[in-house]
Amino acid sequence: MKELIAAFGGQLEQALEIGQNYSFITGPEAPAHIVLTGLGGSGIGGSIVQNYVADKLKVPFVVNKDYGLPAFVSSASLVIVCSYSGNTEETIAAMKQALKVKAKIVCITSGGQIAELARRKNLDCILLPGGMPPRSCVGYSIVEILFVLKHFGLLRTRFVQEIQASIALLQREEKAIQKKAQSLASKLKDKRLIIYAAQNFEGLAIRIRQQINENSKMLAWHGAIPEMNHNELVGWCEKNDNLAVLLIRNEDDFERVQTRMEINKKIIRKYTPHVIELYSKGESYWERLFYFIHLTDWLSVYLADERGVDAMEVKVIDHLKASLAKV
Repeated sequence: MKELIAAFGGQLEQALEIGQNYSFITGPEAPAHIVLTGLGGSGIGGSIVQNYVADKLKVPFVVNKDYGLPAFVSSASLVIVCSYSGNTEETIAAMKQALKVKAKIVCITSGGQIAELARRKNLDCILLPGGMPPRSCVGYSIVEILFVLKHFGLLRTRFVQEIQASIALLQREEKAIQKKAQSLASKLKDKRLIIYAAQNFEGLAIRIRQQINENSKMLAWHGAIPEMNHNELVGWCEKNDNLAVLLIRNEDDFERVQTRMEINKKIIRKYTPHVIELYSKGESYWERLFYFIHLTDWLSVYLADERGVDAMEVKVIDHLKASLAKV
């Protein structure tokens, strides 16, 4: 897993190359709405892109993480099918439903049943390098989703330059990122982690939680501000030194959200002293986002080291899939 994380910048470079070289079968007519269907490490790229495009797209962008699709999906829809393995049963079921209603379909996968179905139906299918855990391939999924949106005239190409700048940022900061992640891991190894971020970075907060779950073998939860101020904040009413908060911050977070974070910080510190603020680096959304992804991916594997667990192992998920296959 450490080798995969260390190669993240290279993954982004390769993802740009794949996106720039792909020739679409489907015409560029803009859809009435977009549904991205995918789960886990394959679906989180969709959640992150959803945050990014919320104030940019003129059409709805919905992320679906289930067997079915929303009832509004029709021939006027674009369905982006994301499954790294190509064999995710929920995503295959959703794809078949999209075929029934004759939606436009673009697949992003490394192969499997989805690539084969796309081949038989003459669908767009952006192929990714295979053989890696899906959670280590978020750079591929994010970048290819952006290229899909660009093809349909929904997004400008500025993201290419911003991702190139992100790669340069990660190269400059690599040693400092690893050092910071190691320091955080030594402080957090025995804590239950809670990740809070501004609403437009909630996809990132989910990604961090998922990496802590899978790589570090730890339970964690996340919340988005301002939403958690209307419910979860009330739950902070008992002292508990076993809890630790990672507060994800950007210098350009909405002013009122920054004010809320300052107030939240004071309230939460009454109940745990372990409130750690993480500030991003970079000038653009993508520079900041990829900086955070890289930092917290390293944190998740260093926590695995501290706890003496194998970051790669996901036996319980394998057991679940094997049990489902018998039903």
